[in-house]
Amino acid sequence: MKSLLVEIITYAPTQYFHCQHCELVWNKAEMDSVQKFHADAQETSIPPELMQEYRALSDWIIRTVKHHNGRVTFRIVDAASLEGVWKSLRYGVHRYPAFVIAGKEKMTGNNFTQVETRINQRLAQPA
Repeated sequence: MKSLLVEIITYAPTQYFHCQHCELVWNKAEMDSVQKFHADAQETSIPPELMQEYRALSDWIIRTVKHHNGRVTFRIVDAASLEGVWKSLRYGVHRYPAFVIAGKEKMTGNNFTQVETRINQRLAQPA
C-alpha cells in the first residue's frame, strides 16, 4: 500500500554543523564552546513565536503518523530555503504553514483538524 505524501512548507529552525567526523570528535572532546554554539543556534534560528508554532506542528505530525500507522508520509520544506521559495511559487502559497496533500490539494494555516479531515478523506478514497 502506497503512503499519502503531505508536504509542509513552513519556517523551520536551521542549525549548522561540522562534517559528521568533526562533530564526533568535538562531541567526544566535550568542548563546551561547540555545545554552547549549537544550543545558541537552536534558540536563535527563528523567533520564539515561530518556534512555538513549529513545535505545535511537529507534535501534530507525530500524532498523525502514529494514528495512521505509516499510511501518511510528511516532508517538511523550509519556506526560507530555495526549495521552499520554489514550492511556494509552484503551489501559489503565501501563508505558512502550507500543506500540499498528494501534490494536488493545498491548505494554509494552523487548522490541523481541517488538514486531518482532508487526509482521512484522501485515505478513504479507493486507490
